[in-house]
Amino acid sequence: MRLKSYPAADGFRMPAEYEQHDGCLMIWPERPGSWIYGAKAAQKVFAQIAVAIARSEKLYMLATPGMVQKAEETLLCQKETEERGGIHHCDIKVIPMESDDAWARDVGPTFVLNKDGKRNGIDWQFNAWGGTCDGLYAHWEKDNAIASSFCSYLGDDCYDAQHFVLEGGSIHVDGEGTALVTEACLLSPGRNPSMNKEEITRMLCNYLNVKKVIWLKNGIYQDETNEHVDNVCAFVRPGEVVLAWTDDENDPQYELSKSCLDTLQQEKDAKGRSLKIHKLPVPKVPVTLTQEECDGFEFEEGEDTREVGERLAASYVNFYISNGGIILPQFGDAHDKIAVDLMKQLFPEREVIPVFARDIIVGGGNIHCITQQIPATIMK
Repeated sequence: MRLKSYPAADGFRMPAEYEQHDGCLMIWPERPGSWIYGAKAAQKVFAQIAVAIARSEKLYMLATPGMVQKAEETLLCQKETEERGGIHHCDIKVIPMESDDAWARDVGPTFVLNKDGKRNGIDWQFNAWGGTCDGLYAHWEKDNAIASSFCSYLGDDCYDAQHFVLEGGSIHVDGEGTALVTEACLLSPGRNPSMNKEEITRMLCNYLNVKKVIWLKNGIYQDETNEHVDNVCAFVRPGEVVLAWTDDENDPQYELSKSCLDTLQQEKDAKGRSLKIHKLPVPKVPVTLTQEECDGFEFEEGEDTREVGERLAASYVNFYISNGGIILPQFGDAHDKIAVDLMKQLFPEREVIPVFARDIIVGGGNIHCITQQIPATIMK
């Protein structure tokens, strides 16, 4: 059922990612303009991430009908690899569904729960991160249909928010009334140009059932999503965040992260708490595109293109919290271990699972961008 009311008015809220999940949504990669050389390397790492998540929660993998068999075979191969390593529980379901690309965080539904444990989805409008203004590809109709279709598959009712452009990666919540966003993204001219900051804040409060929206100015340098918040700052528990950081004042990321730090230090959350901020360094050496990688893209007309030496928005903050693990990106960088060690300190109850994410970041995003949590419900 499509709902025209607001979740907050109906008693629904968006839970934090670290709350209990029923599962996780992903989409099998194949778009030639995002995934190089036929997406072969990307598909392997998607399978690795899917199986890591499926250790502790069900994994739903959407795939275009022509790719279902390939997805099932690759996932099975990865599951067998895990089993040889002693991991035996792995619950994955491949579902035929059309899409334009594989960014489940941004095109999938945002889920909300009420106090009785009933779950609904929110179907935001998706316009490829900017539509005709500065969107990244020219056709996104299939992606825009996924949220509603997946809610129908699960049997969840769906709030119709097609009048409001928003991606899942542009919001982060603590589950207790506070949301994080960036001005660079939500105030960008390609999303909701007729709305001002106050109107967008009210919209978020009505749909996410939050009382406080903390607006950071910027995200990660060169983030082509207009600087999604999930790449720069994330709640790790109520009252605590990780912030992408660099001490190098010559790095263009420094001023962006410093502005975030200044805001976070001045703000309080919806419960009146000052935030505890954990600095999570960005890779020591910027991740840039090689000639070989650029040669592997096949771009369509109207699609954003890539250049050799282009700096990618690599950040360790773009991790996924599963019921039992932290699926953490790695870049073959000196700061990889620092990120792992900090995550182990912040999530002692979960296993930190490092995954080499080069083949995802080349596509423009990272682990959090390709996953969308499905919060646990007691009603079906």
